[in-house]
Parts: sequence; structure tokens; C-alpha cells
Amino acid sequence: MSRSISTEHAPAAIGPYVQGVDLGSMIITSGQIPVNPKSGLIAEDIVAQTRQSLENVQAIVEAAGLKVADIVKTTVFVKDLQDFATVNATYEAFFTQHQAPFPARSCVEVARLPKDVKIEIEAIAVRR
Repeated sequence: MSRSISTEHAPAAIGPYVQGVDLGSMIITSGQIPVNPKSGLIAEDIVAQTRQSLENVQAIVEAAGLKVADIVKTTVFVKDLQDFATVNATYEAFFTQHQAPFPARSCVEVARLPKDVKIEIEAIAVRR
């Protein structure tokens, strides 16, 4: 049995999907673009976009009662792989700040993302 996860601390879905799904032992988030859930704004630079996408993932995971340290897998979609080093540094700082182990990760370049953002991140977290 699964239940939908919904929180006002992450952007509302912009299509026919939910922010995340709670499968009991596992949480799966939808891809999170860097929309600030309070203002609806999107920062221009990749550092701020990466941070906001991660904070949106965090909000969904926390809405399910878990924390950043429970994230075991992420998939990162970037518009320009030239941004990889910057994304990597921001990603590392985020997980370090939360004293969380680094999850397994994939990072791929894509032609285009919703709202023409530079990054989208999805995650899987587990209850331990």
C-alpha cells in the first residue's frame, strides 16, 4: 500500500503527479526543480538552483518523517554537464551540512528541463 506525500515546503506538482510516494519502507520523490515553494521564484545561478532542488527533496523526505541521512539514491539531471563540478561541490556541502552519508547517485545531461531550469533532482530514501 502506498500513500502520496504532499507538503507546502516543496513546490506543488506542475502536472499529473505527486511530490512523493511513501511505500512504507521506502520514499520516492518526484524530480524537484529549483522553484522556491514560498515565492515561486527560480534563482538564475546553478549553485542556488542545486541548493533549492536539494531543499525541495529534503522537504518531501521530512514530510514522510525521514531525514536527509535516510536518502540512499539520487538522480541528478543537469542541462549542461559543464556545471558538474559546481553541482558536485554544492551537493557535497548539502549532505555534509546535514551530517548525512553520501547516497548512490547518477548524474546525466539532458536537453531541456521544465521551466527551463538548469537542474532537477529526484531521490529515494529508506526507513531503517
